Amino acid sequence: MSRIGKSPITIPAGTTVDIKDNMITVKGKLGELSQEYSEIAIKIEDGVITLERPSENKNHKAKHGLYRSLIFNMIEGVSKGWTKELELVGVGYRASNQGQVLELALGFSHTISMLIAPEVKIETESVKGKNPKIKLTSHDKQLLGQVVAKIRSYRRPEPYKGKGIKFVGEVLRRKAGKTA
Repeated sequence: MSRIGKSPITIPAGTTVDIKDNMITVKGKLGELSQEYSEIAIKIEDGVITLERPSENKNHKAKHGLYRSLIFNMIEGVSKGWTKELELVGVGYRASNQGQVLELALGFSHTISMLIAPEVKIETESVKGKNPKIKLTSHDKQLLGQVVAKIRSYRRPEPYKGKGIKFVGEVLRRKAGKTA
């Protein structure tokens, strides 16, 4: 039995969960998310969601844990929300936003303009003497992860000086440079 799949999910107050035709929809104070599912039985009893698989087939085992995690992330997102913070480390690296357009100066000859999805709220913070920070919040964890991965792909942190776009609190594995 999947350890993740068999643990129940409690539905917090103010959140509603509907199941219709292999589609689960979660509504909360921060938004609404829906997800298709297949081959797994989902039951809602007394504000607790449980997932059951029909057999010990490898495919059923994989989907059991997957759908439990997806449903948990949806419920957590519409009730509390998800937040990711990025930090720009490097001389001259800057970040600013005009509404949903993120402007990045990352040491290239041009600035990078990126239109962020409307479901993701963006804030930039530039304090003199500190690294610029980008704070992204959303109710959709998958979309938030994709946006963060796209921003990081412009300048990944390198192991020698640590320059690049990294998560706040991320510890980079550093390498020693050449020895003369």
